[in-house]
Amino acid sequence: MTTKGLKIKKVPTKVGISKKVETKIIKVPKTKIPKVSLPIPARLAGRRRAGLKKEKLARTGGEDTKVVLRIRVRAYESKILDSSVKQIIDTAMRYDAEIVGPVPLPTEIKKYTVNRASFIYKNTREQFEIRVHKRLIDIINPNPKTVEALTNLSLPSGVDIDVKML
Repeated sequence: MTTKGLKIKKVPTKVGISKKVETKIIKVPKTKIPKVSLPIPARLAGRRRAGLKKEKLARTGGEDTKVVLRIRVRAYESKILDSSVKQIIDTAMRYDAEIVGPVPLPTEIKKYTVNRASFIYKNTREQFEIRVHKRLIDIINPNPKTVEALTNLSLPSGVDIDVKML
């Protein structure tokens, strides 16, 4: 506990047989924390912050970068979805690709409430729902043969695929 340069410290003291806790106030000197600034290279000293960010991105782009093929698979039926995901993974494994997943994403549930009757029995309603099951697969550093095999893959109807390069 510190209050304006004073520190309160509880110190146990012995008085006869029983122990008491005595509080002592100790004055602590204030210490200044030095400000640390990182050196800026001479060629970047006059640039604005946005220019520095672009320079940083350009420098990191020259190194060995990972290319990730992110595949999101969606379907109404989970069994069809799992079989198509297995087919995608088997195809990628055939061409020695590094795979992360399948990661199950949260199931999207859309609920619809509909009146059973239009006039007299207005308070009776039916509820319907559509469940969209999703999986995520990442293929790290895919070679051209892997990409070609995945594009030629035929999947069952009702399976939606989104492919992104990261």
